[in-house]
Amino acid sequence: MPTVRGGAAVRRYIAQLPSELERKVLRGAARAGGRIILDDAKDRSISSDVDEALVMRTKAEAGRITVKITVRKGWGRAIANWLEYGTDAHFISIAKDERGGKSVARINATTKRSMIIGGQFVGETVFHPGARPHPFLRPALDIKGAEAIAAAQSFINAHVTRSGIVASAEPEGDDE
Repeated sequence: MPTVRGGAAVRRYIAQLPSELERKVLRGAARAGGRIILDDAKDRSISSDVDEALVMRTKAEAGRITVKITVRKGWGRAIANWLEYGTDAHFISIAKDERGGKSVARINATTKRSMIIGGQFVGETVFHPGARPHPFLRPALDIKGAEAIAAAQSFINAHVTRSGIVASAEPEGDDE
């Protein structure tokens, strides 16, 4: 019967291979593909507030790597929603301060409540005709999806060689 040496070392190597691939290769590949989508979304956005608020995050969970491109909370997220989907026509009214019932808007010369838009008193209520959408996230994924997959595949090809797994040159953290 033949004697085999190193069987335990081979089993250990094969057992740790999935976690090593995930840690050194797959998250980096996901970031490489996500970067393509993120950059295109920033190019398509018409707001610098949205551009600054766009972030990419990767997550590894149960052997599955996900990339999420999202907008940080705050003013940039509000604008992003309005840009992506547009707004319907709506009325804008003076808000009441819940603490004292006083109007938040300034008072005009005749002591009536009024909003100020562009330096002009416009009244208590204004009709906004809505805003047409300027989508930037969905088209970025639709148009650059194949390029993102190619970037991820290229990253994998560069980091998995015949000699083994080459450690990722990219940091493991997410973009912020």
